[in-house]
Amino acid sequence: MSVIRRFDHVGITVADLDTVTAFFVALGFEIEGRMSMEGEFVDTVIGIPNSRSEIVMLRLPDGGTGLELSSFIEPNHEPGSPNAMSNELGLRNVMFEVDDLQAILDRLAADGYGLVGGVGQYEDMWRMAYVRGPEGIIVALAQRIDK
Repeated sequence: MSVIRRFDHVGITVADLDTVTAFFVALGFEIEGRMSMEGEFVDTVIGIPNSRSEIVMLRLPDGGTGLELSSFIEPNHEPGSPNAMSNELGLRNVMFEVDDLQAILDRLAADGYGLVGGVGQYEDMWRMAYVRGPEGIIVALAQRIDK
């Protein structure tokens, strides 16, 4: 049996590629590349004939797992619930460890992105919050406080 060699990326389908890309770049991601995707290979892999999309691959400066944002040109994207909560099926959230949770929450709030709930603290180890990002994406942010 073969084993997974590495965790390469998480993909999120979005309607407004530029807005969502800007949101994650503001959190510290860098654009690794941007390109159009179409053709037999893509159609075969995703199971959608005659598809056409544009993707942006993002990574943090130190590398690691990437974030792939894709927006479909053909066929039209299917809207999900922009106010999905954690108990709904599907991608639950994207989680990042941060150095200064409050500073990031303040900056995101100034840009119009609010908390899903509140800021919680788990024992004396973590402070954490969920933020509703563009297109309803839940971004979990956690700061280790037991250092």
